[in-house]
Amino acid sequence: MGVDKDYKKFYQTDIWKIAFELLKKVYKLTLKFPDAEKYALTSQLRRSSNSILANTAEAHGRFYFKDKIRVFYIVRGELEETQSHLWVAYSQKYIDKGEFLKVEKDYENLKVKINNQINNWHTQNKK
Repeated sequence: MGVDKDYKKFYQTDIWKIAFELLKKVYKLTLKFPDAEKYALTSQLRRSSNSILANTAEAHGRFYFKDKIRVFYIVRGELEETQSHLWVAYSQKYIDKGEFLKVEKDYENLKVKINNQINNWHTQNKK
């Protein structure tokens, strides 16, 4: 039984690696949030950002393209939720404009990669 040299583990995929770097940024940003947000915005932002990462790994483990696509729709939703939480944090001045614009741009770039992956799986599913 040979080993597929092109096979990547979930943590070797570009989308997971980018999501992991963004998760680390989110954790760093939330360290500056007020204590009053510990169980509110801080927790919500960390959880939604972590869900992007976890669901990306889950989709990797799915066999059927339809399952992968369904899970990636969830990933995309979690990404949008994360962006919404970032907007709230920015509006409350928990993060400055430069930090916000950088992480927002990074999430937008990740969203493009996610959409491209979904489209790729749709194409492969039709074969």
